[in-house]
Amino acid sequence: MDENTPLIPREALKRSNARLYLAAFSAVLGNLSFGFSLVYPSPVIPQLQMGDDPRLKLDTHQISWFGSIFSLGAVAGGLSAMLLNDKVGRKLSIILSAVPSSVGYLVLAAAQAVWMLYLGRFLTGIASGMTAASIPVYVSEISHPKVRGKLGSCPQMTAVFGALALYGLGLVLHWRWLAVVGEVPVMMMVLLLCFMPDSPRFLITQGRHEEARRALEWFRGAEYTEEFLRIQHSVNTLGGIGWAELRQPFYYKPILISVGMRFLQQMTGITPILVYLEPIFHQTQITLEPRYDAALVGAVRLLSVMIAASLMDKAGRKALLFTSGFLMFLSMLAMTMYTYVPPSHHGNTSTPLLCWVESPSQTTPTFDPLTLIPLISTMVIIFGYAMGWGPITWLLMSEVLPLGARGIASGVCVGVSWLTAFVLTQFFMHVVVAFGLFVPFLFFCVVCVVNIIFTGVCVPETKGRSLEEIENYFRTGRSFTITDTTTAPHD
Repeated sequence: MDENTPLIPREALKRSNARLYLAAFSAVLGNLSFGFSLVYPSPVIPQLQMGDDPRLKLDTHQISWFGSIFSLGAVAGGLSAMLLNDKVGRKLSIILSAVPSSVGYLVLAAAQAVWMLYLGRFLTGIASGMTAASIPVYVSEISHPKVRGKLGSCPQMTAVFGALALYGLGLVLHWRWLAVVGEVPVMMMVLLLCFMPDSPRFLITQGRHEEARRALEWFRGAEYTEEFLRIQHSVNTLGGIGWAELRQPFYYKPILISVGMRFLQQMTGITPILVYLEPIFHQTQITLEPRYDAALVGAVRLLSVMIAASLMDKAGRKALLFTSGFLMFLSMLAMTMYTYVPPSHHGNTSTPLLCWVESPSQTTPTFDPLTLIPLISTMVIIFGYAMGWGPITWLLMSEVLPLGARGIASGVCVGVSWLTAFVLTQFFMHVVVAFGLFVPFLFFCVVCVVNIIFTGVCVPETKGRSLEEIENYFRTGRSFTITDTTTAPHD
């Protein structure tokens, strides 16, 4: 062996990262199911309204509940994950989410009454809340700094892919079979996670040091000792957490940043826009069929989140958040201006939101180039969101939350996020019926400005920093120190 021979073969490093990627993939399958179930009402509502079963025909009030009760379930799931994350671990919390998810899809597939639709949506919401609070933390804690940005965007990417799969399958499958298909990623997730290690940081907090060593060796290969000692030191410096400790900047600053980002993320209106995408397109009478528009927007969303993943560790979190907020502001402004124009100017905003229920056989309108404005604007909204405010809020939550409060704080973040989503999704339909699309899109436009300001004032740049460096930043209030991260496995 000469001085040019590496101590660890390159193949071993690649194998180490390959295992890391496999574990992350196994976990984020839960987010694929989350994305699938979140937008489930978009193609299902038209099928229910035009179906032959009068028991399942929905009015505006029932549609609002069918769309929004998912978010209430997600609140409950986020709060349960608050306890489970620190009691049973990140991995087992993700696995347990398969129980309400699988039961919920079965109830939806067998629904014979409206209350069964509500119950199925509520149960899948519980599962989504659990995964939203657990998966980002698990993925962040098993990752090293060089790939944490890339892997940290995977929960959002797979959620987007799940939504796109739902839109695409909704073109060809009956709504009951859509629920059956939703079981597939849940079962795959459980099967794969049974063979994956738990988070080394969690294992160390539980005093299971030997298991943590084996987990780190599985993820990193032979070069894991230095990282083990660093994590152990980080854990040992944390004491018990009470109300007195929460008054310290080390705890309350990252918690407030995380909660604020999850709140503002939902206030952009992304959840009601995705849930009611087809009805929104029908309201604006785009020349293409709304279901095809929805699938097209889903494809754009997937493309944008893939771009964000490739840039996360290059451009940095804040740059992407600024770009995301600005794109969303411009597109929301375009939608606001378009829907404000009197109906006589473009002949489409006077269409009632649910008129497709009453006249499903209406003739295709003559092509009007102006009708491309809401389609393009919606694409830019989704593109901008998926570039920054979608994946980065998940990633930053898992990066900045202090280890001692990570389980509870992540549950609070998810609870706040989905409670906000419930309120917006519940009232969105009623506001649109009463005032049209102009009012909600004007509100979302203002929120985008607030998001840009919040990014500049409150959000730290965590690109390329280890979790220990980020913790030290909040503990000391000093700028990040430059550290050598060249020992991390290569891509």
